[in-house]
Amino acid sequence: MKEFDELRQSILAQVAEYYQAAHAERIFVPGKTMVHYAGRVYDAREMQHMVSAVLDFWLTAGPYAEEFEKELGSFLNVREVIPVNSGSSANLVAMSTLCSRQLAEGLRAGDEVIVPATSFPTTVNPIIQNNLVPVFVDSCLGDYNLDTSQLEAALSPRTRAIFFAHTLGNPADMDAVVTFGKKNDLFILEDTCDALGTTWDGKMVGTFGDMATLSFYPAHHMTMGEGGAVYTNRPRLAKIARAVRDWGRDCWCDYENPVNGKCGIRFEREVPGISGFYDHRYYYSEIGYNLKLTDPQAAMGLAQLKKLPEFIARRKSNFSYLYEHLRRFDEFLIMPSWHTKADPSWFAFPIYVRESAPFMRHDLTRFLEMNKVQTRLMFAGNVLRQPAYQHIASRSVGNLAVSDKIMRGGFFIGVYPGLDKPRLDYMVEQFEAFFGQL
Repeated sequence: MKEFDELRQSILAQVAEYYQAAHAERIFVPGKTMVHYAGRVYDAREMQHMVSAVLDFWLTAGPYAEEFEKELGSFLNVREVIPVNSGSSANLVAMSTLCSRQLAEGLRAGDEVIVPATSFPTTVNPIIQNNLVPVFVDSCLGDYNLDTSQLEAALSPRTRAIFFAHTLGNPADMDAVVTFGKKNDLFILEDTCDALGTTWDGKMVGTFGDMATLSFYPAHHMTMGEGGAVYTNRPRLAKIARAVRDWGRDCWCDYENPVNGKCGIRFEREVPGISGFYDHRYYYSEIGYNLKLTDPQAAMGLAQLKKLPEFIARRKSNFSYLYEHLRRFDEFLIMPSWHTKADPSWFAFPIYVRESAPFMRHDLTRFLEMNKVQTRLMFAGNVLRQPAYQHIASRSVGNLAVSDKIMRGGFFIGVYPGLDKPRLDYMVEQFEAFFGQL
């Protein structure tokens, strides 16, 4: 109705006014304003989208979620996108999908999955949670990705898959991974939570293997607050993934619900041993969860997607700026490296403190933090050194010496789109101040 439309427009106009008053960017004061390693970059449009969804009172996934699937799929150039409530859930859904009994070639308890030891925990956790065995390979200094030279040594008769992240947006050697995977008939899962927009030899990462995952946590390339996605070009895997995400139910009648269901067989399903028909909405083909995102989140995601190309360009530009100004310190620090086929959409700027340096990593990171420059470590480092993983069933290739080194000397600083030149200059100045006191 006209009066409702006018009222909605009035509310959304006030939201824009509120954004300007309460959320517009504040002036940067060197030495007083924290230079964050990551953060939300948004304007009134995200807030208006979310308020619009709330006015429609879609609390679960709805029209915005359906549109978000299509728009994200178009950006990634993939057939199927399955939005979920976090990147960790995306990893769980993807790995659980490959364990489905509907897949004759699927993974079974005791099968092995190759994974880098330098990982984020929730890349490893779904392997353990599905009663599979992680086989850890080492990583490389400089690009911090899995060491593909160890893949053959990791192989056994039980090896069925390889699951890895493109670390901090820097793509792994996909030529080596794909060749190894095809040769040994392995599933390939790509964790692209840090790598949205990264390409290898002109092709988007996440599209080389069977399935891939994304995160929309505030630190990532775009955000919904929380949120994530599984994506694939294999419709059969997508159908199973949706079932895993949606309580395990077989029915996929999410957005359109005619009497007989969008699937057309809502009241025509039979359960063996039970006479009559059973509502397809309550027919469960997978061991599943409720891992859906909400429509207000999807509404925000649509606004963020419009900005994503610019976000990626600014991340690349910020990375290049820091690289040019920090590489003079390579006597003490190993600068990031990347393959000639790689075009990284950088999540962050990785740095490694050399063993020969006259200081430890914590000396440098403490100095930066005390001077309002945020730092973060390389996630879990060697995950097997973490208390939660010391007693899991696993195998390792060698002694994972490089992963230990990364755990000792690796860290990263930000390149996210919220960093302007004054903030970048201030970051460089703090490195200069630290090395000037040696």
